[in-house]
Amino acid sequence: MAERDRLPQLSGELFITDGGMETTVIFHRGIDLPHFASFDLLATDEGRQVLRDYYGTYVSLARDRGVGLLLDTPTWRANRDWGELLGYSEDALARVNRDAVALVGALRTEDGPPIVVSGCVGPRGDGYQAATLMTAEEAQGYHAAQIETFAGTDAELVSALTLNYVEEAVGIARAADDAGIPVAISFTVETDGRLPTGQSLGEAIEQVDAETDGAPAYFMVNCAHPTHFADALVAGEPWLERLGGLRANASRKSHAELDESDSLDAGNPQELGGQYAELRSRLPRVTVVGGCCGTDERHIGAICDAWTDAGR
Repeated sequence: MAERDRLPQLSGELFITDGGMETTVIFHRGIDLPHFASFDLLATDEGRQVLRDYYGTYVSLARDRGVGLLLDTPTWRANRDWGELLGYSEDALARVNRDAVALVGALRTEDGPPIVVSGCVGPRGDGYQAATLMTAEEAQGYHAAQIETFAGTDAELVSALTLNYVEEAVGIARAADDAGIPVAISFTVETDGRLPTGQSLGEAIEQVDAETDGAPAYFMVNCAHPTHFADALVAGEPWLERLGGLRANASRKSHAELDESDSLDAGNPQELGGQYAELRSRLPRVTVVGGCCGTDERHIGAICDAWTDAGR
């Protein structure tokens, strides 16, 4: 286990992540995930094996490429509101979050790649729409239980993915700071490169830093295609120094279009890798690259190769 005060992905070495867990399980494995909740797979032996097989693909990829691997637990939906929809009590959710860390941590081997285990936190509401809005104080109280659970495990950090408004990000960052565990804050953006609230990505990152005394270890962008946010990444902007990771979608479709789609748009893995490479010169601190909806090991392999080549 890495030390929480020395996150290896901040050392300058490349770490890849997995791809789109939920879209892979649903469309490639043919497994239904009610409410897009992959944590429910932990409830059965068969589901746990699905997760091990899924993660194992990326362990092999990282080992073959000679890079580090950051793996998020399958707990993006494992908070109170989504848990209640699936019949989970608060105690059951705490147990799921602990079990998720243990499952991912067990993937570490002496001859495998360095693996950083991240406790994944998702938004209280829909990741695509800023509809369930909280104040920063409300968000801190809401997410504290899950984050405190992760703080009591071997997880090195918490990653809050697909956040779409600042107050929730501020609350999560404060909760993680109180719990004594590092946090990466990842925003999603629309096709215009702005958060669903209309705020620019740079303004959102600067506001979170200002309201948390710079608590996040780093920031990320996820669940959007590179063509959606490339224009927002203006070289030389100070806030880009805080951007440490990218997890893009395979599809160029908007969030609204993806919501309405009943088929998988996997895009073009090589093209996606090239689009990542085009951004590298503008992103001096990004060391974590991976995928989100629609991506699988083909995309992550192409992204890893392109990113590495662009740095030579």
